[in-house]
Amino acid sequence: MEAVVLAGGLGTRLRAAVSDVPKPMAPVGGRPFLERLLDYWIGQGVRRAVLAVGYMYDSIRRHFGDEYRGCAIAYSIEDHPLGTGGALVQSLPLVHGDTFLVLNGDTYFAVPLEALGAFHRRHGADVSMSLFRSDNPRYTGISLDPDGRVSSFSGDGLVNGGVVLFQRSALEGLPATIASLEKDLLPGMKGAIYGCVFDVPFVDIGLPEDWRAAANIIT
Repeated sequence: MEAVVLAGGLGTRLRAAVSDVPKPMAPVGGRPFLERLLDYWIGQGVRRAVLAVGYMYDSIRRHFGDEYRGCAIAYSIEDHPLGTGGALVQSLPLVHGDTFLVLNGDTYFAVPLEALGAFHRRHGADVSMSLFRSDNPRYTGISLDPDGRVSSFSGDGLVNGGVVLFQRSALEGLPATIASLEKDLLPGMKGAIYGCVFDVPFVDIGLPEDWRAAANIIT
């Protein structure tokens, strides 16, 4: 399994607490958050990762090089901020397979890859989003049909946790222009987009208070 990790954001909300490294490299329990994220997904079977990077990317590339714990690392570097959607499309030529994960570089969501993959195959999905239950207005809600198909990119109670399984065909032909994955790309797709709800630990280090609490949640 391959993963594209969206790790190019500016991290402006976290910068008051962590300013000397890009957000994915913020220390959590004495180690960069991105290490902990990759540790989990390597444990789930990821053997190759494309890091979509931009802001202060040299510190990420120096730290990980071209391999981390047996996982090959490639880099898709933004010349200017593209947003999560544009960064994902730009990284596509570096992806080898037809099915791959897309991970937020600032969230940890302990989704079991085997269960997500089985859900994806069972529904013949083009995109399978991993969701968790939350009424926090900070996040954009998702609505599902009874069979799990996404009916609307709005609603209350279900939220995208930043772990998404894609078929390559869902992204081919799209331009690498400035776009949000959640607000632009996914709502505009015509393929079969499904959501699967997981009751597992979730961490978002985007705000200083959540970053400080992360070490108590990530094992």
